[in-house]
Amino acid sequence: MKESKPVETIRWEDDQLILLDQTRLPHQVVFEAQRDIEHVWDSIKKLKVRGAPAIGVAAAYGLLYTVRDHVDTERDTFMDHLRRGADFLKSARPTAVNLAWALDRMIRHAESSDATDAPALYRSLFEEAVRIHEEDRALCRGIGEQGYPLLFPGCRVLTHCNAGGLATSEWGTALAPIYLAQERGLQPRVVACETRPLLQGARLTCWELQQAGVETTLVCDNMAASLMASSRIDLVITGCDRLAANGDAANKIGTLGLAVLANHFHVPFYIACPSSTIDPDTPDGAGIVIEERDPNEVHCVGDHRIAPEGIAAYNPAFDITPAALITGIITDQAILRPPYEEHIRSAFADPALPSR
Repeated sequence: MKESKPVETIRWEDDQLILLDQTRLPHQVVFEAQRDIEHVWDSIKKLKVRGAPAIGVAAAYGLLYTVRDHVDTERDTFMDHLRRGADFLKSARPTAVNLAWALDRMIRHAESSDATDAPALYRSLFEEAVRIHEEDRALCRGIGEQGYPLLFPGCRVLTHCNAGGLATSEWGTALAPIYLAQERGLQPRVVACETRPLLQGARLTCWELQQAGVETTLVCDNMAASLMASSRIDLVITGCDRLAANGDAANKIGTLGLAVLANHFHVPFYIACPSSTIDPDTPDGAGIVIEERDPNEVHCVGDHRIAPEGIAAYNPAFDITPAALITGIITDQAILRPPYEEHIRSAFADPALPSR
């Protein structure tokens, strides 16, 4: 078996957060040291680091920037800086729950820490950020193990956007079962939707699967229906940026359309997400804030404008897939099945899940 090793997108080195700039892929592989918390915010906003788990990990490390110059202050002053920094980073992207989850966890850790001075508290916060990072690696592996039985030799898996190693700390979410299947000799075949307007499927998913030696075919977003109609897709697996308590899932714009198509053509449709992406405090998809991005992302492909000047453009980054269209939710603990509200509630009663 050949072990799959996706590229490392986030690391802490020499007291700096280092991020792979995903806006330059697939043509350039550039790692960028973050200068300060404003730089981290900008990297999250501009999608240099992206994917719900990855931005949570990046934010946990990034929060250290707001207090590392205040380790000579009183604890209360240190905590004030920490809370302001967390609020600032949360504003970068509102939809993915992992961003707020990781920052809230860092704040709770500081509030409950036994550290009596700011230097000790900073060290404790750094250790918590490392734990969040390591837990995400384990969550990815767990998703791979849980989702692996869904695959079979030569199966054809359609995915959307990028929910692989680039979006997390290691194997990814939607791609984790695929990497494990590849490792164990099943030779899965992936169909990657290009994912307009920013082409994360074409630029990122194709690139990282190619690095891992997984057979991959790129298709335009509007080709999925034809493929399903001709029985050339065995199952769909996508990621998820926020899962509501009833199983409604927020994911990259276009996911809803794929779920409707899969339902019509009787193709199993799965969402893959770590437990940290489940939001039990949001009852259903109606309560999820959908990020709207710059219309120029629709007007242009890269730096090339394709629309006439003066044309309005609508650019929501995500849509909501109703729980009724989801065959199963692949988590690190189990594959959740309907009724989702009951099973999500039971999952959060499991003490093995990471604390929120």
